Amino acid sequence: MEKAMHQSKGYNFLVVVLGILIIGVAGVAIADDVEDSVKEALEYYKDGDYSNAAGSLEYAAQLIRQKKGGQLEVFLPKPLPGWTAEDVSSQAMGAAMFGGGVTAERNFRKDNSRIKVQIITDSPMMQGMMVMFTNPAFAATDGGKMEKIKRQKAIVKYAPGKKKGDIKIMVVNRFLVSIEGKNVSKEDLMDYANAIDYKKLGALP
Repeated sequence: MEKAMHQSKGYNFLVVVLGILIIGVAGVAIADDVEDSVKEALEYYKDGDYSNAAGSLEYAAQLIRQKKGGQLEVFLPKPLPGWTAEDVSSQAMGAAMFGGGVTAERNFRKDNSRIKVQIITDSPMMQGMMVMFTNPAFAATDGGKMEKIKRQKAIVKYAPGKKKGDIKIMVVNRFLVSIEGKNVSKEDLMDYANAIDYKKLGALP
């Protein structure tokens, strides 16, 4: 009896995990391999093989993080006039690697100028950045200046002598947009910062 109750609780727990995973995809259809991995985890759990059950769930979660990275890719800007761009890329890491997180990025170039735009979410590094956004004094100690870009709080750093700088923008406390540039003007960085639709990005579930 006790064993049956334990299995029932475990089954319910895994069903809840599956529900959370599905919600995390924000309405995108779940791939068959994700469903298969969750079903496999249930089977392992019922057999008392908890290590493989956890491994199957983590695999399913990793696939969903990859899908989330794909969602972020569409918000990366296209190359502005005179610039060329590399293909968009994204990566998703579990908590075991640097605390985890999902990142989408694209690199741009014009002659010897380089700009990299990243959109990051579900990363522990965002906690540290949020401290800087809530206390401008922290940003100032690192040479940053608080500004507003398309109604979003931004920390802007630029060194005219070195022609390099970066812009960090926190969107609804869930997404960190980073624009880094070398051999660029501040206007170049601002142009790419203004090329992102923050309203639609912030509306992602």
